[in-house]
Amino acid sequence: MIRIPCLIIGYLIGCIQTAYITGKLKADIDIRKFGSGNAGTTNIAREMGLKTGVFVLIMDALKAILAFVICSQLFSFTGIDKQLLGFYAGIGVILGHNFPIFLNFRGGKGIASSLGVMLCVDWRAALILIVIGVILIALTRFISLGSIVMLILFPIFTLVYGKSIECTILALFLTASALFQHRGNIKRLLSGTERKFNFKKRGGHENDNSNETGSDQSTN
Repeated sequence: MIRIPCLIIGYLIGCIQTAYITGKLKADIDIRKFGSGNAGTTNIAREMGLKTGVFVLIMDALKAILAFVICSQLFSFTGIDKQLLGFYAGIGVILGHNFPIFLNFRGGKGIASSLGVMLCVDWRAALILIVIGVILIALTRFISLGSIVMLILFPIFTLVYGKSIECTILALFLTASALFQHRGNIKRLLSGTERKFNFKKRGGHENDNSNETGSDQSTN
């Protein structure tokens, strides 16, 4: 039963929407009304610039790491594997990030937070997967493709590095979550209509809050 409090704590931390808060503070916009309507790294990077996107990615990863550390230490007295306790908190963060109760359950896709969880579960596997993801993104400019591949491979790496069956099951949940959240991207990748990321283009809403179109639904 101690897993439930871990999920709840993680969920509440996950509800801290970095992209939404950053958009409001930096340009007085609701990032969910621009681009893909997604409150995550890729959309805010497209709309407000790569540096802003990197900041959001780091903060979203850190909130997963924070929840992982808090729960693994707070409930260590139970005798349950600390890593599992942290993993459940990480799952909660991703659920909170994707479906934040304070923003009508409209959040992001959880990839940055998933990276934070992966780093805590096994930094060796996480670094390998990050390298694979970065290479795919650099070669194809499809951020969605790199994200999906990383999460598909993660459960395999938990087995390779000798994690428990429960840990692998939780890793499979991360994979399922990523696939569900990227179902539109997957359809566009298969049809050849997925939008590539332009690393050189500067975001257009850093100081402009007058163009809330929300018309581009092809982004990650």
